[in-house]
Amino acid sequence: MNSLSGKSALVTGGAKRLGQAIALELARAGADVTLTFRHSADDAVETVDAIEQLGRRGFAVECNVRSEESVRDAIAAVMAEHGRLDILVNNAGVFQKVALPEITLEQWDEVFETNARGPFLVSREALPHLRAAGGRIVHLGSLGGIRAWASHAHYCASKAALHMLTQAQAKAFAPQVAVNCVAPGFIAMDRDEAESGEHFAAKTPMGRNGTAEDVARAVLFFASAPEFITGQILVVDGGLSL
Repeated sequence: MNSLSGKSALVTGGAKRLGQAIALELARAGADVTLTFRHSADDAVETVDAIEQLGRRGFAVECNVRSEESVRDAIAAVMAEHGRLDILVNNAGVFQKVALPEITLEQWDEVFETNARGPFLVSREALPHLRAAGGRIVHLGSLGGIRAWASHAHYCASKAALHMLTQAQAKAFAPQVAVNCVAPGFIAMDRDEAESGEHFAAKTPMGRNGTAEDVARAVLFFASAPEFITGQILVVDGGLSL
């Protein structure tokens, strides 16, 4: 399937784990893919190589999504490399488990600056190029932005903010750009995580934990969906939240 043939995609935090799976899924669908990284240069090289093995152009750029200057430079690098930007996936994020009374101001700010301010900054800088292309923005939210987790209050609050940002952007950026959000539940990236999350799998109607591929395919749906689909929060949790 080459539903994204001829298009250019940017995946923040795309060097490893869930971001890598998303980058490769978009490449398999025909897109040239740029990924940002911060501390994962070696992983970025491997992911770019995997994208190119799929016959697509891959590119990696170091970026701190919390920094306005760094984001501006990254978007300029994407345009210099690919000449256009059709799809933005705001995947870069921070996940922390801290008891609510023990959350420090530094922890609160780190999570919000990455999970909420980051997508705001990247979207804002990418908007002129996305408008020119009739593009798509896909945010990576979380089930935690819908259901409160007592030991992840700052994370949950930041993802709830991102969900609202999705809907505000969908109205503000229309009609040229569609904006949607994928909100994963428990995603097991490896065997250890699957084993530690067995209690989630037992509560999930589909009888298993989610995978990176489940989330990546949901992102691909929004990346290639009709423009009339916008402002949606798609929960990918196997029914865990029901």
